[in-house]
Formats: sequence, C-alpha cells, structure tokens
Amino acid sequence: MLTPTSYIDHHLTQLAKPLGDSPFWVVHVDSLLIAVLLGIVGFGFLYTVVNGATSGVPSKRQAFVELAFEFVDGQVRSIFHGDQHKFVAPTALTVFVWVFLMNSMDFLPVDIMSRFYERLMHVDHFRGVPTADVNTTFALALTIWMIMIYFNIAVKGLGGWMHELFCTPFGKHPALWVLNFLFNVVELISKPLSHSLRLYGNMYAGEIIFLLLGMWAATGMVGTFFGIVLGAGWAIFHILIVALQAFIFMMLTVVYIAMAHESH
Repeated sequence: MLTPTSYIDHHLTQLAKPLGDSPFWVVHVDSLLIAVLLGIVGFGFLYTVVNGATSGVPSKRQAFVELAFEFVDGQVRSIFHGDQHKFVAPTALTVFVWVFLMNSMDFLPVDIMSRFYERLMHVDHFRGVPTADVNTTFALALTIWMIMIYFNIAVKGLGGWMHELFCTPFGKHPALWVLNFLFNVVELISKPLSHSLRLYGNMYAGEIIFLLLGMWAATGMVGTFFGIVLGAGWAIFHILIVALQAFIFMMLTVVYIAMAHESH
C-alpha cells in the first residue's frame, strides 16, 4: 500500500549507478541525462536563432534572445570591469540559461513525468529536476570556483595570489600569516558551499511542496479541490523562484570572477 512516506521517498530517489565496487563513487544518471539534454536543447535553440539573425526587423525569437543577452550583458557590465568581459558575459549567459531550464523542470507534473521516465527507460526511480540534486549544484558551483581560482592566478600571478592569501586582511607580519591564511581558506570554502546550497535548498523545497500538494489532492474531493487551487498558486509563485534562483546563481558567478580580478 502506498503511504505518504513511500510516495515521497519514491519521487526523491535518484537513478544512481555506482562506479565500480565503491559505494562512494555513484553517478546520478537522471540528473546528468536531463542536464545534458537541456543544455543541448537550450543552447541549440540559441545557436539556431543567432545563426539566423538579421540586421533588419528581428523575429520574435531573435528579439527574445537579444533581450536576454542585453539583460545579462548589462548586469555583467555593472559588476565586472576587467578586460575579460568577452569571457565573463557569455559565461554568465550560459549559467543563467542552463540553470533556468533545469529549474523549470519543476513545473512538469511530477507523477505523470515520473511514470513517463520510468516506462521509457524501464527503471524504478527517476528524478527530473537536476537542480534539486545537490550533486548538480555542487558541480556547477565547483566549476565556477575553479574558474575563479584560475583568474586569481592568471591576473595576480601565483606569487601575488599566495601573498594575498597569507598577508591579507590583517597584515604582512609573519606572526599573522597563519591567521590570514585560515581566514581566507574559510572564505574560499564558503563560496562554493553557499553558491550550491542556496540553489539546491530552494529547488528541493519547491519539489517537496509540490509532492505534499499532490498527496493532498489524492485524499478526496475536498483535498482535490484545495490541492489544485493551492498547487496552481504555488506554481505561479514558483515561476518567480525559478527565475530568481537562476539570476542569483548567475550574479554570484559574476561577482566571484570579478573578485578574482581585484587586489587587496
């Protein structure tokens, strides 16, 4: 018999495949597959529009893409003032579009999509929202973190970055080197943690709420009515969350890269 616990557990179980005999190294096939497909579809669409762009009256698709690009470019210019703008702006656009598409998978009916995935792939579990998986958000955040480290070294040099780690913010005296280093290490570690967990927490909570409303809708006529009404209201509010979380993730990406170009 299906219980609320088993219902939620079913929908929150990843399609996991271990790598070798170790239980630690596991690939979440569902998150990886959906993320790759959304990347191909989303950026394939943008590539098609850009290739077909004209200097005359733009089509609705071209106008939409130009609006998105100008919005992201304006946000980047307001924060980043380095000479790597041609890299940072496309990176920010990539992050925003990809995270937005992955977040948007939360709008699809969870029960219908779960049955579709499971029958299509002949599996018992399949989660369709990549950003509700902490492994996805950590992978994205760690990628941005490594880009930030690269720019720290590229702009300041390895010696300059080491000097910054050991001599700021408390001073250059050798007695303060350990304190400075510990302070900066905490800051370095906190960036990918906060970057990833903020997105993951919001999307995971949104997924849980949709599941709870779905269970309520299955309790009878009254539950169905309130489940539909509240579900529609939450879906409308969730549109803001989906877009806002993609925007925040993008802005933090730009801020972290901009900070790598600044000297203390």
